[in-house]
Amino acid sequence: MSNRPRFALRFISGKYQGGEFPLRMNREIIIGRSSDLDMVLVEDMVSRRHARISSTDADVYIEDMGSTNGTFVNGEKIAGRALLQEGDRILVGTSIIKVVGATDGAVSQQSEAEARRRLEAGAQQRQATQGRPMSGVIEEIPLPDLLQLLSTSRKSGVLTINNGVSIGKIYMRKGAIYFSTINDDFAVSPQKAIYRMLTWLTGTFELEPNVEIQVMEEVQESTEGLLMEGVRQLDEFRMMQKQLPPLNSPLAVPTPLAGKLRDLSPSELDTFQLVLDHGQLQKVLDNFSGSDLDAAQNIINLMKREFVVVP
Repeated sequence: MSNRPRFALRFISGKYQGGEFPLRMNREIIIGRSSDLDMVLVEDMVSRRHARISSTDADVYIEDMGSTNGTFVNGEKIAGRALLQEGDRILVGTSIIKVVGATDGAVSQQSEAEARRRLEAGAQQRQATQGRPMSGVIEEIPLPDLLQLLSTSRKSGVLTINNGVSIGKIYMRKGAIYFSTINDDFAVSPQKAIYRMLTWLTGTFELEPNVEIQVMEEVQESTEGLLMEGVRQLDEFRMMQKQLPPLNSPLAVPTPLAGKLRDLSPSELDTFQLVLDHGQLQKVLDNFSGSDLDAAQNIINLMKREFVVVP
């Protein structure tokens, strides 16, 4: 029987990002900070003997070894032994590790000793150039999954996301989101900023620990509640977006009006006022006091009744 690995562990965030470790079948790997282990992760949040990954001919399991900060799989802290599947994401310390198929010939041929050497060399190079402990790309780990991992592992600090156009910041305290901004615009509510960031499908992220800011009103909703509501709004907004012009489109009020203003609901009237004041779809969304979803629905209603047009 071939000893070529069926799976590999790919580091998608943290000090060892970019490294891969072959996972041979019928093998046991101990992960931890101690220098005599199979996979050595040198960082404060990793225990000396942190977790054990074991494989049979068919299955791969992971088990926490009584670590101080715990081992997480897909955002859930594991107790006892957990079965791993391809695509699962493991959090150990500040490293997010993805279980991938070992289809890459180079990974398949690589010995564990060579994988260890490359992990350490990559970590030293990243430390020299960046010096930040936790970063990655949201194509590898979508923002909802990342926030769930950070929440359940009770991380603190500021998560900065750069999608190439805007820079979002999400402030966390022991896993709870207490504030967020996009491009440091404090006019947009933190909840609205989070919901917008959940729509970003590409970009980079970086968690800077030990950052705390004072704000007038902190977010009170649980992280889980924010994520559930954000994903719901995202799905509905995508359906609605087909009826909207592009976000940078100008909006105008025609004269004469096609109907009576008194026929509008209070929320539609507020949106109508924002069109008069700002004249652009993105700015109307930014300044609407409620959600982007409610503002978009109002715009669609106003356009259908010809209270608002794209000039």
